[in-house]
Amino acid sequence: MIKLSFVLAATIAATTTVVQAQVGTDVERAPTLTNERYREDWSYLEDPSKRTGRWTEPFKYIPLQEQALIYLATGMEARSRYEGYTNVNWGSAPNDSYIWHRFMPYADLHAGKVRFFTQPIFSAITGTSRPERPVDTTGADMLQAFGEIEMDAGDRSTLRMSAGRKLMSLGAGRFIDTRYGPNVPQAFDGLDAIVTGPDRQMTLFYARPVDNFPGDFDDRMSRQKSVWGAYATQWLRENKSVGVDVYYLGLLDRDAVFDQGRGRELAHTFGTRIFGDTGAWFWNVEGALQRGTFGTQRVEAWGIGGEFGYRFLQTPLQPELRFMSDVISGDGNPDDSKLGTFNPLFPRGKYFGALSPVGPRNLIQVRPSITVYPRKDVAVSLTGAAYWRQSTADGIYGVPGNLVRSGKGSDARYIGHQVELSVAWQATAELNLSASLSAFEAGRFISDTGPAQTITLISVMANFRF
Repeated sequence: MIKLSFVLAATIAATTTVVQAQVGTDVERAPTLTNERYREDWSYLEDPSKRTGRWTEPFKYIPLQEQALIYLATGMEARSRYEGYTNVNWGSAPNDSYIWHRFMPYADLHAGKVRFFTQPIFSAITGTSRPERPVDTTGADMLQAFGEIEMDAGDRSTLRMSAGRKLMSLGAGRFIDTRYGPNVPQAFDGLDAIVTGPDRQMTLFYARPVDNFPGDFDDRMSRQKSVWGAYATQWLRENKSVGVDVYYLGLLDRDAVFDQGRGRELAHTFGTRIFGDTGAWFWNVEGALQRGTFGTQRVEAWGIGGEFGYRFLQTPLQPELRFMSDVISGDGNPDDSKLGTFNPLFPRGKYFGALSPVGPRNLIQVRPSITVYPRKDVAVSLTGAAYWRQSTADGIYGVPGNLVRSGKGSDARYIGHQVELSVAWQATAELNLSASLSAFEAGRFISDTGPAQTITLISVMANFRF
């Protein structure tokens, strides 16, 4: 317990995710486009004096019955992404290259305090002969479809309750996120209630993840996993640029897989996050404890991590420096009555960048980066990273939680290091073009446990959305 207390205290000095900007409706610019899309508020376009004449505005606010405040907001995303890998899993699997395609239109119908949101997805993968994975394609299916009602909760607060299928992202996306980077996002079927006040917000939810299949309209609610929880945010500034999160998340996985074995896992995660962005300085620090059961064993796991960064706003190229780090527990002894491997539930899809062969379990990682802006609409980033096993008795895992390499064949801690160069151009308000080049050189643990060639990835993406 003393060790865990020290670890949580060290969170303040540790630092992996970008601070999540709050969605705004500043009429000087379009509301921030979000991955979930339903968080966007285009109701200000009801006032003709606040319109700019942008060609997308007639699609964002379509009045159907002005007296009853009935209107429709629409939009879409069309994305194609090429990825070319050599030495997949450090040479354990064949080279792979493919193009992901997805088209995601949406319609958001508002009728006073009631809304109905729908977003189908049309997805495909071309250029590969390997079996298709759930993140590759789900054919034509319903990504989101839910109803929501809003009511006054007093004291300048509102209560929103929804039921159906939707994308969810909580906090920095370490535990519940949209899996936006891969081709098929992660949706959930369930219920939620969100109370929002001037300076705080509370979310209560129960949901099951949606299992994706390659056929048309065959996705279904998972029978294996369910998740529930309470997530509270207290903003410390009026512009919501600084705040604190406190949360509890529960997970039931009827067939969890770890290096120690497989079985039924019930995990209770208690955590807190401190985040802020002053314009120049930004930070995001998080720590969590996990308790529960795995089969007949008890779960005792923990994780800390975050980032600190600084923007040189008055310097040419406006360089942005950030340092990110994570320490995430692994299992210390596969033969005892305790599971120490931390379970990150449903984290971001591209967790450590475009190339993420390891995920946030049994891991220590440090990741400095620098980003410069040759133009206002162009960003160039260089990131380096190094990875170690937190426990030498446990293996390493992929982002989805799959066991990548067992820890039983090596006592080495060092997994390897990675470098990634990326460039992004916001060609228009709707079109983003990006490319990245990544390499992951194996360390001793990888060479001890199998092929150890350097993984490389080239990715190119075009994303059009409004």
